[in-house]
Amino acid sequence: MEKKALIPKKLFIPFVLITSLFALWGFANDITNPMVAAFKRVLELNNVQASLVQMAFYGGYFTMALPAAIFIKKYSYKVGVLIGLGLYAFGAILFYPAAAWESYFFFLVALYILTFGLAFLETTANPYILSMGPVETATRRLNFAQAFNPMGALAGLFVAKEFILNSLQSNETDSEGNIIFNTLNESAKAVIRTNDLMVIRNPYVMLGLVVIALAVIISIAKMPENKSGIKTLDFWPSLQRLGKNLDFVEGVIAQMFYVGAQIMVWTYIYQYAEVLGIDNASAVNYAYTALILFLVGRWICTYFLRYFESSKLLFFFSLLACLFTLGAIFIPGIFGLYSLVGISFAMSLMFPTIYGIALEGLGEDAKYGAAFLVMAIVGGAIMPTLQGILLDIGGPGYDDTLILGVPEVNFSFVLPLFCFLVVGVFSWRRFKN
Repeated sequence: MEKKALIPKKLFIPFVLITSLFALWGFANDITNPMVAAFKRVLELNNVQASLVQMAFYGGYFTMALPAAIFIKKYSYKVGVLIGLGLYAFGAILFYPAAAWESYFFFLVALYILTFGLAFLETTANPYILSMGPVETATRRLNFAQAFNPMGALAGLFVAKEFILNSLQSNETDSEGNIIFNTLNESAKAVIRTNDLMVIRNPYVMLGLVVIALAVIISIAKMPENKSGIKTLDFWPSLQRLGKNLDFVEGVIAQMFYVGAQIMVWTYIYQYAEVLGIDNASAVNYAYTALILFLVGRWICTYFLRYFESSKLLFFFSLLACLFTLGAIFIPGIFGLYSLVGISFAMSLMFPTIYGIALEGLGEDAKYGAAFLVMAIVGGAIMPTLQGILLDIGGPGYDDTLILGVPEVNFSFVLPLFCFLVVGVFSWRRFKN
């Protein structure tokens, strides 16, 4: 039997350019995850207030995904990409005045606008990649493109560690390991706060300039238009068809819980490590390892999808994620942290595979379907805030009280555990039907 090409030769350059976007929003995701802990320390916030970083970041996806889908339905994928890059750059550059005003609210607004751009990019890029070749290889093609997402994430973590966390004066400790910032008077804290907010600002502003450069390249490149030729938006009939498609509806729900789990696992790895006496800058090394496992898993799964049904592979990896999460909850000490890191390998398959299964066979409805799957990223806004509430049960620390015999930071990972169970049920129902 003749094997279908993963990427037609004539679409190679467009495929490379659009695939670069996956790395670009991976960078934004993982330079932002450590900012929850950074803003908490610099601005002296509680866990719920600090988690608003993720609420703003992933809330932007929910707000803009559907308008983005309507826009690209009327125009083209290329225009959608350019609008997304423009919003991305604008939000990143807004970090400059946010730091000048030393306003947490302004930083949240900047992140919110930045993710307007990411919503445009994800709503556009995922179905764009699916359309760049034979239907038979669409899910494998998307897994291949998504494999570049953790590469960008690794770069984001590198910048977060080397240029932000290692340079924050508020993270400095005395000879006994105590945070010096907590012992200072208000005027001394104000000087450090001004310095640290500028440290946080600079990488985002540089990122905005890089995004502008990529937008210029894509604007002059010849890209497939992927217009349907349909002049009407056909929104409500499309919405009704999507609502009756059980695979799609369950896929959106599974995606929401998966993204929530992913962001909780990657955000609160710093708090988990801190309870073990590992500072934020050192904890980045564990986040690095998690992302490397995630990247390796993406490549392995892209290969396995040639031989195994996607829903069965997804079911296996959801069970593996549950086992690692139970280890993170109940195994004490460093081995619990190792289990938390291991979850990333199990998560590697999930986003693009849920996405591909949910959009399979939707035709023109896939453009609106993609928007709802991107809106499902709001799970990354809701779930970390709920986890922050659990962390605040005993006080502002992460091990103020024990729940089921473990510190609250360990217990809080029951939320990702539930999320992976939802993904497991979705995948089980798909291959059983």
